[in-house]
Amino acid sequence: MGKKDDRDDVQITELLRTSQSWDGAEMPDYPIGRPELVAIRYVFSPGKKLGWHHHDVMNYGVVQQGELTIITLDGKEKTVHEGEAVVEMVGTIHHGVNRGNIPVILDMFYLSQKGQPLSVPHPEIPMDY
Repeated sequence: MGKKDDRDDVQITELLRTSQSWDGAEMPDYPIGRPELVAIRYVFSPGKKLGWHHHDVMNYGVVQQGELTIITLDGKEKTVHEGEAVVEMVGTIHHGVNRGNIPVILDMFYLSQKGQPLSVPHPEIPMDY
């Protein structure tokens, strides 16, 4: 009798496989040096906006609850629904907003290096831009 594969009882679903951000831009090459991987959970109350910012590091996430809309300065939008994965842009200024009526729970994963900021804020850009 053959040995049972432990994975037979585990459901495996690939959420995402890409080398592009959600706006179609190609991801940059990996930086040289030791990586620092960071996982952060964000919780957006209904109506909450995360200010304008950009990322110098590659990152992606999965919406665990609700719907998050990501908006770029030029007006492109992407709404990410519960259970969906998204790759954010590198170097493109954007912000996120919860337009729904329940909190958004977003788990983000950053491919960074020690001491490198995960995001760069742009408080000079008004939120009603």
